[in-house]
Amino acid sequence: MNITKDRVISINYTLTNSQNQILDSSGSEPFSYLHGHQNIIPGLEKALDGKNQGDSFKVNVPAADAYGKRDDRLITTVSLDRFSGADSVKPGMQFHAETPDGELQMVTVTKVEGNTVTIDGNHPMAGLDLNFDVAVVDIREASEEELAHGHVHSHSHDEEDCDCDDGDCEGCHDCG
Repeated sequence: MNITKDRVISINYTLTNSQNQILDSSGSEPFSYLHGHQNIIPGLEKALDGKNQGDSFKVNVPAADAYGKRDDRLITTVSLDRFSGADSVKPGMQFHAETPDGELQMVTVTKVEGNTVTIDGNHPMAGLDLNFDVAVVDIREASEEELAHGHVHSHSHDEEDCDCDDGDCEGCHDCG
């Protein structure tokens, strides 16, 4: 079985930047996602398309096909008063902020000077070319529930297979 849309793919990966520094990895457990549903960066998903279980490969994903180029318009300064619920505000901290459209966006604090805070709405890896070392561990058909929800479910409730010990569990730990 090869990787195509609507299949659940499990991979082991190591992600490095152009200086070969490890930025992320799947660790001891494979990472699973629903292929073709924009659950991973476009460049990696495209590189995985058509691969088979057992395949291993390396791929360089340019910034434009990863988290995009940095956009200076997403960097702004706000008053420290906007963080009234936080005990302290320091560079590197991340918060959810509401956009003018009412959407939530993750922002990173880059500088605090007096009562002014500089925040950056770019993804932390925006502007970076990314290198992946990938091994395809498993490929399976997605369940109807996974397809309806657009992502992988951690376990199934078909025929009472759930072993999560949550009496109120309805099967989708990712979307409630």
